[in-house]
Amino acid sequence: MLRQAVKRSAITVGLNAAFVLQACGAMRQARGRGAIFTLHHVRPKQPRAFDPNAHLEITPEFLETAIVTLKRDSYRFIALDGLPAHLASGDPQPVAVFTLDDGYRNNLDYAVPVFSRHGVPFTVFVAGGFIDRTHTLWWETLADLLEGQFSLTFDFGAGEETVALGTLREKQAVFDRFAAFLHAIDEATAIARLNQTAQALGIDPIGITAALTLDETGLKRLIDNPLASLGAHTISHRSVTRLSDETAAMEMEHSARRVETITGNRPASLAYPYGFASAVSARDHRLAASLGFTTAVTTQPGTLPGTAGMTALPRISLNGHFQKARYISALASGIAFKLMGAR
Repeated sequence: MLRQAVKRSAITVGLNAAFVLQACGAMRQARGRGAIFTLHHVRPKQPRAFDPNAHLEITPEFLETAIVTLKRDSYRFIALDGLPAHLASGDPQPVAVFTLDDGYRNNLDYAVPVFSRHGVPFTVFVAGGFIDRTHTLWWETLADLLEGQFSLTFDFGAGEETVALGTLREKQAVFDRFAAFLHAIDEATAIARLNQTAQALGIDPIGITAALTLDETGLKRLIDNPLASLGAHTISHRSVTRLSDETAAMEMEHSARRVETITGNRPASLAYPYGFASAVSARDHRLAASLGFTTAVTTQPGTLPGTAGMTALPRISLNGHFQKARYISALASGIAFKLMGAR
């Protein structure tokens, strides 16, 4: 937890420096053509003692602040599907694009009213396995599991061991260890083992998925809003770069077909699960293009370049630890990423 606190402190320093430079009119070229923003949960904050996924949620009030701030900074809001045409044009006005990953119920309850109030289009990326309750949100399962235990017995690959969970620091360390374990072996196998452990302790991983994400009926309600669109997010939400060519392509294609059964139209956009550098590769960018996706987004930070790399687009996370208006301007300016060496 100390390491995370130090990291957040460093990010805060960088964001504040970027805000000052942006306000002074410095490094204007860093803004590029605009920005795509990533959101997950949008809901009123419900404090919990152990909250390892706090970075994945923002309040509706902060979403509104973000939109108002971007309007003030002269951004134009467009849908993700309209981005290729904008980048191909000579329009110099920067654009802001909003995307939300995983299809959480609170997107419908709390984000949609904010977007509707301001007339801002948005795309929700949905995984077929979450829609159909065949796959689970391992990070949510793990948070619930660790929160309620003082110790846990699990095999991380060298035989069963019991880990202590008596303090928040211990819980966070074990959460991080599980995440590393999950990305080190076959992901489906690791998630199945986590789910078995959770079930043995009275936690229902599929129930968590059902409670948190929209099913087909809920998604149809979502897209009744003319500002809303759906994008593909694979079926199982596994890191595509760790899959074979055939399996990665199948995950993308079947996800697109699942979305089409809901909307009546094949989605033009894809979000790679996780989206960071080790979770998606140049091969996956090529696969997405070959399957007809006109845009595909990562979570690698940065502002929008020209028309190159339309299946490897950067996004800027609206992080629950940094919910201030000044940070929106700092992030959208692109200066923060230059200062931190991201792009």
